[in-house]
Amino acid sequence: MNLLIKNANIVDAHEEFCADVLIIDGKIAEIGIELNKKDVEIIDANGLTLMPSFIDTHAHFREPGLTNKEDIESGSKAAAKGGYTGVCLMGNTNPICSSKEVVEYVRNRSKEVGLIDVHQCVSITENFAGKSIEHLNAFDNDKELVAITDDGVGVMDSSIMMKAMEKAKENNWIVMSHAEDKTFSKIDMRIAEDLMTIRDLYLAKVTGARLHMAHVSTVESINAIRRSKSEGANVTCEVTPHHIGLTTEISNYRVNPPIRKQEDIDAIIAGIKDGTVDCIGTDHAPHTEEDKQNGAPGMVGLETSFSICYTELVKKYGISINKLSELMSKNPANILGMNKGTITVGKDGDLVLVDLNKEVVIDRETFVSKGKNTPFHGRKYYGEVIATIKAGKVIYSTNV
Repeated sequence: MNLLIKNANIVDAHEEFCADVLIIDGKIAEIGIELNKKDVEIIDANGLTLMPSFIDTHAHFREPGLTNKEDIESGSKAAAKGGYTGVCLMGNTNPICSSKEVVEYVRNRSKEVGLIDVHQCVSITENFAGKSIEHLNAFDNDKELVAITDDGVGVMDSSIMMKAMEKAKENNWIVMSHAEDKTFSKIDMRIAEDLMTIRDLYLAKVTGARLHMAHVSTVESINAIRRSKSEGANVTCEVTPHHIGLTTEISNYRVNPPIRKQEDIDAIIAGIKDGTVDCIGTDHAPHTEEDKQNGAPGMVGLETSFSICYTELVKKYGISINKLSELMSKNPANILGMNKGTITVGKDGDLVLVDLNKEVVIDRETFVSKGKNTPFHGRKYYGEVIATIKAGKVIYSTNV
């Protein structure tokens, strides 16, 4: 698609300036002042902020098998509405993503829907059983596979985790860690996260594997990751919008890991400022109302992520808008190997137009996700996604 965006306030991880952006054949072709081109669609940004589209390192779309909660089409539409054009999907579907057949189904279905780019994770252990990694042999020559994870469960057996890391290193896969020591889950979820974080960081150092720590939420885990990075470990980490925007003082909404204390948010903010924290992962986890009433942990996040992160990080804690773009676009794109994340000639023409001054009240009834499970309903934030552009094509707009 060919598209010319005029009069935009361009913001990415590196710069902020006013200009036009030309997208030709799905790629950013030119950036400049008063650009003119025939036979292109034109959008006048009227001074609104144009950013690289957001990339989510951590989402659940529930297809196959659990499509009453979410499917690939509804999840993709939710992503587009939230400004996302790329997501990395966890494997806790039904059946679990432990076979080529299931993974290929998700890939093909995502291409049929055709809204956003999707990476599908493969489970670390077969069917999340924690015992065997033999199924990973089937993916040795799979050039599309980026990451493996037992997210939602974790890998309790340390020797199995080490073998998985060795296998991942051979294939240059990322090992995404759900850090939870199940022996402490009913005793102290803080200890459960911290112990497993320290174990996986150590195993990553020993094996040299690429490790990505999911939904990091405690002071101790942030500090451990910082130390591990300083020692040269190949580790990245994400934090979620809800672990930034909520504390135990204001919410007891059930997520895993749990909502933490203000001191943990302070550690996350410090980790963002010094580069310990690499990116935002929404952990978008749609559930039915009945599931939530029965205690299922998780919340939807794709449609609310930008507003929450912009308000909390930029307006409240003084993080720069450029740093926010790094967290939501540049770094996750680099981690997942996507040609996106900055507004640079040659990058995919995946952009998001936002109104930073617009006050929004989160209303779960307006979500396009099938999941309405959010503790943010009724809360006021700043920053609205006006349009999402994928390869030069508008895939979401408030004008539609």
